[in-house]
Amino acid sequence: MPVVEKIREDAQAALKSGDRKRASALRMIQDVLQQEAKLGKGDEIGALQRERKKRLEAAEAFAGAGRVEQAEDEKFEADLITAYLPVQLSDDELSDLVKAAIEQTGAAGQKQIGQVMGVLKEKVAGRADGKRVSTEVRAQLGS
Repeated sequence: MPVVEKIREDAQAALKSGDRKRASALRMIQDVLQQEAKLGKGDEIGALQRERKKRLEAAEAFAGAGRVEQAEDEKFEADLITAYLPVQLSDDELSDLVKAAIEQTGAAGQKQIGQVMGVLKEKVAGRADGKRVSTEVRAQLGS
């Protein structure tokens, strides 16, 4: 079942149970996914990751400005989005994938980061943030 369908069902269930905050957040997520589909991108996981990242950054900004209630709302939405994302790779799993990609490409230095990242892109799709992957590649190739 596509993620957007699952979110639609969950939003309806939240409305029936009277959880308006959850239903509203799920509808917002559903709208983002539908807009992604209309634009022809169809990358549900990528859209969810972007939306989650936006919410976490907003929560951090609100918290820094002393706006605790808004920060909690953004954190709630980020946590809600997380539930629809694939299980994230552990540090050990990511390290093993990076090690295998380095061996596969024969990369020996920082100049080949792009080659290693290209191999890893599909292997980690949706299961690890690009920044996290890049950091691990850089660490294993030596800075």
